Amino acid sequence: MSTHARTPSAGGSAAAKTLLQAEALSRTLSRIAHEIIERNDDLDTVALVGIRTRGVPLAERLAELIEERTALEVELGAVDITFHRDDRDPATQHPVVTATELDFELEGTTCILVDDVLYTGRTIRAAIETLFEHGRPARVQLAVLVDRGHRELPIRPDYVGKNLPTSRAERIQVQLVETDGVDQVLLVDAPEEATT
Repeated sequence: MSTHARTPSAGGSAAAKTLLQAEALSRTLSRIAHEIIERNDDLDTVALVGIRTRGVPLAERLAELIEERTALEVELGAVDITFHRDDRDPATQHPVVTATELDFELEGTTCILVDDVLYTGRTIRAAIETLFEHGRPARVQLAVLVDRGHRELPIRPDYVGKNLPTSRAERIQVQLVETDGVDQVLLVDAPEEATT
């Protein structure tokens, strides 16, 4: 259940509207996991690959939910898209890069990329490029917690937690216990800084 309470944002200057609280976020992930199970008869060939940073804990949670319901353990991986971003500032000489972890054979898998927010589609394009550097999955699907619109590339998610239309002057901020100490989705009035 969403609420419209205003809270200080992480930067302390702008107010943030809470769109999803912990319980609603949990229900949303539960529904995505159910849809993944329903649409993939061959779950033993499914791999969940989180896009760093917040896509990784979301993929881990989805894997746990799938295992709870089916007793099947799906493969887990993570991709870092830093060097495939087309909006990276060339003046940044030392970008923060974390490991891409794909400790399984991609060939023959249904690879489900998992991310927190889908915006322009450029992050997903970069993730697909990173993925194909490591192998050729049979299929690539996309699961996102939030789709905020404003696509610049022809990318459409297969699994969507919430469609939350926004203006370009707003930003969706997903906070997770694993990375931020709390589960919630916020709408922040702020200039765009990243293209996802």
